[in-house]
Amino acid sequence: MNIESAPRLPTTIPEYLEQLRAALAGSDPALIQDALYDAEEYLRSELSEQAGKSEAEVIASVAGSYGAPAEVADIYRDTEVTVTRALKPPAPPKRESLIGRFFGVAADSRTYGALFYMLLSLATGTFYFTWVVTGASLSAGLMILIVGIPLLMLFLASVRLLSLVEGRIVEVLLGERMPRRPLYTQRDKPWMTRIGEMFTDRRTWTAMLYFLLMMPLGTAYFSVAVTLLSLALGLAAAPLALFLPHSWDINFGFWSVGDPGMYFAVPLLFVIGVLLLFATMHLARGIGKIHGWLAKQLLVSNPVV
Repeated sequence: MNIESAPRLPTTIPEYLEQLRAALAGSDPALIQDALYDAEEYLRSELSEQAGKSEAEVIASVAGSYGAPAEVADIYRDTEVTVTRALKPPAPPKRESLIGRFFGVAADSRTYGALFYMLLSLATGTFYFTWVVTGASLSAGLMILIVGIPLLMLFLASVRLLSLVEGRIVEVLLGERMPRRPLYTQRDKPWMTRIGEMFTDRRTWTAMLYFLLMMPLGTAYFSVAVTLLSLALGLAAAPLALFLPHSWDINFGFWSVGDPGMYFAVPLLFVIGVLLLFATMHLARGIGKIHGWLAKQLLVSNPVV
């Protein structure tokens, strides 16, 4: 009778993290980053508390409470499903007809989150772009001085912090799962080692690229949202012109208030405004999905073993 042997318990923290990453293969990259951060922080805190013991002894001692890599992976998957179900907004009712799907976008909460993100992105994009350009310029210019190295470390650390903040905004407004933990950095490592790890980390450069892209993207998002919403709401409010005094000089192209043709044009303008408003909502939701995908690619670390 063959008895399947249990997986070998790792003897070092890097080996533990590699086994955990392998056990989480196929999961969301943001989930993998959160799990690796929690595991490394917990194991290193236990290692510092149990001074004098080797990594293998510490891992063996906490295996019963924290769990083996495969067990931890199963716990994170189950927790992710529970949290996702709890935080997921109510799904809008499914509509079969084309008209129902067109107007049903108004019942989707993600539509308004995407619209708000488009309006907010001008401010955040300007801030991100300014921060990266200023920080990179100062760090590069002061590298010849002794203050240049700590300033560079602070700048690279701020890029990681901003990527975490932007990830939370993206997850809340656009619904894309983003990391809730930063990449773990061992604090007792020498400065030069930590700087080297930041330079070799792909996400350091992709995050900076993302922040630079947010300036033109944020400007475009804001301009599109404001222009289309203003035009749609203005056209939809055209019937209000009929109730204004004729002394108001309001012109709708070929007609102004008081002209006979105005009474035929107003319903058409109202319909165009309403249709444009719902089309803008569809556009915003589509932009939100695309931007969420872009943020996931540039702000989340690569989980490949």
